[in-house]
Amino acid sequence: MNNSLKPFSFKWTDNGLLVLDQTKLPTEIEYLLIDSVEAMFDAILTMKVRGAGSLSLVAAYGVYIGVKDKSYDTTEQLINDVCEVADYLTTCRPTAVSLSVVMAKMKSCARSHSHLQADDLKQVLLNESHYISEKSAESDTKIGEHALPFFNDGDTAITHCNTGIYASSGIGSATAPFYLGKERNINIKVYVDETRPLLQGSRLTAHELQQAGVDATLICDNMAGFLMQQGKIDKAIVGCDRIAANGDVVNKIGTYSLAVLAKHHGVPFYVTGLLEDVDYETTSGSLVPIEERLAEEITETFGKRTAPDGIKVYNPSFDVTPNDLITAIILDEGVVYPPFEENLLKLKNGVNNAK
Repeated sequence: MNNSLKPFSFKWTDNGLLVLDQTKLPTEIEYLLIDSVEAMFDAILTMKVRGAGSLSLVAAYGVYIGVKDKSYDTTEQLINDVCEVADYLTTCRPTAVSLSVVMAKMKSCARSHSHLQADDLKQVLLNESHYISEKSAESDTKIGEHALPFFNDGDTAITHCNTGIYASSGIGSATAPFYLGKERNINIKVYVDETRPLLQGSRLTAHELQQAGVDATLICDNMAGFLMQQGKIDKAIVGCDRIAANGDVVNKIGTYSLAVLAKHHGVPFYVTGLLEDVDYETTSGSLVPIEERLAEEITETFGKRTAPDGIKVYNPSFDVTPNDLITAIILDEGVVYPPFEENLLKLKNGVNNAK
């Protein structure tokens, strides 16, 4: 993909981390300079940076930012601070497992280099942040390579929320086959649902796909069933924030509804992600903590009151799609088919069951 077609989601500078403010898209492209742990926490919490990939990657830099300007008498003091900052950042978005995975990597990196002087260890932490980001981009491409064979030239897909370049250091997960298809002259048309209440589909996915020249059409998320009824959708493909050991998938609210519609209409439903998104310690999706966000996201859409004062609001940010609604889980390390619990375990143990 030609990177000149898109803004970057984040970039390290000598002064801190430049982060694309996703709340300003698509009308403004504005970057925030994150130079403190508190600013990083706020940027993730308020979804200025969002998407399981991006928020985890910027948090890695947040760990380094939290210690880089402090003086330490001992390396042990530095390691203690690394662990404290990592644990703090983990709390800002509890549903995405990749955040806790990346924070664990940063803590492990610090502990495994305890023999270094404090300043040398700081540089190691920055290098580790770069490395994690680079590997994530490589994993996106792997997902795309595994996903693209599921699409034929001329297919029409539907995707939900934003899993693309704004949610990653690379070409995203569910969007990856669209970008690779564009490069290889495989024509895939994409219906992008707007994804309420924060409209990540219309503000982000539609914006990035349009810039990249992908044939994208915007719809409201409650139009998906009608399009399937008309035979206009060949495949559904989404990302994920967490995959339970049994193959249940936690993703942006509305994913479950899309999966039910796809099942009813005989549309294959694919989930994309990283192997590290699989939470082998959690046996089913029902056990995953579901983040509930502010009522204002529903009652005051982009600053304008759209609901009566005093109305009760329930605003879960994610839902759980049961494994029996999923055709295949497409990961960076391979494609997993039912029975998911058995085959996810095989993949963890190094047995690639991709077909």
